Amino acid sequence: MLVWLAEYLAQYNSGFNVFQYLTLRAVLAVITALVISFIIGPFMIRRLNVHNIGQTIRDDGPQTHLSKAGTPTMGGAMILIAVTISVLLWARLDNRFIWIVLVTTLLFGVIGWIDDYRKLVKRDPNGLSARAKFLAQTVVGLAVAGWLYVTASSAAETQLIVPFFKNVVVDLGWIYIPLTFFVIVGSSNAVNLTDGLDGLAIMPTVLVAGALGVFAYASGHAQFSQYLQIPSIRGVGEVVLFCGALVGAGLGFLWFNTYPAQVFMGDVGALALGAALGVVAVVVRQELVLLIMGGVFVMETVSVILQVVSYKLTGRRIFRMAPLHHHFELKGWPEPRVIVRFWIITVILVLIGLATLKIR
Repeated sequence: MLVWLAEYLAQYNSGFNVFQYLTLRAVLAVITALVISFIIGPFMIRRLNVHNIGQTIRDDGPQTHLSKAGTPTMGGAMILIAVTISVLLWARLDNRFIWIVLVTTLLFGVIGWIDDYRKLVKRDPNGLSARAKFLAQTVVGLAVAGWLYVTASSAAETQLIVPFFKNVVVDLGWIYIPLTFFVIVGSSNAVNLTDGLDGLAIMPTVLVAGALGVFAYASGHAQFSQYLQIPSIRGVGEVVLFCGALVGAGLGFLWFNTYPAQVFMGDVGALALGAALGVVAVVVRQELVLLIMGGVFVMETVSVILQVVSYKLTGRRIFRMAPLHHHFELKGWPEPRVIVRFWIITVILVLIGLATLKIR
């Protein structure tokens, strides 16, 4: 929105042309989202407290978590508000990629909000049933995948890029749709499973979003994409604005979510953030790199799958408790140690993912 105003004002003062640069607008998107989070965070936490919208704690979980009962949740709405305002202010709103990543994020946020509302406001312990939640995710995921497939303007937009191999490119055809669906819905649920400790999910999300922003910028830049031998996708560079807003909003939320947390993001935040990472990875054609950089999310998800399969087949559990972070808690690791070590793992995995830009 403001970029159009800058273009108009540039007629009278050429200095406003500086706002045409993606890098500047990305930095401004980070700062704007961060400031908005700082402004609305305390107000939102107070309102959640007033309405008694607090976290419920499982009796069979780690005993150290019992003290967290009643902590305000649904704070993920703070992230969505900050991201939305920042993107609308600094991005080019005639860019289709901006709209698809923003709308996808908000729709998954709505699904999470309905689940949280039923559980925390209506006091329905079941919330949105697993079947209804997955059905809603399926509808949105397939709609997004279909829209991206139909509107693809170049072959590169529907090809699978294999990291570390510069000449390995797979033309997906219609398989692009189920793959995109799997990436978006899978990423959404993976972040949701990871969101179990203070700050555990949000910092990896920030790190991965920042790295995906680098891929978006490079893919949208003709010279950089040619030099790095990655897909050149016209207009996708604008997605760096969304990634920047996500980074700023995430850091702002972490200010209140860091141990001991003043607020939890709830499903409204976790489902939306996971979907955001998934859809950005899809539009920049880095689904496999997301699998690497989001390794913590993958480990958490796999731990749940293995635990359920093992228990159903053998009656025995592989981990003391799933997701994986609870296993380490029950082994005696203090919560901050689990959180920081998972953050360190994510930093390493993100660096490996970024290395794929050059190692081909």
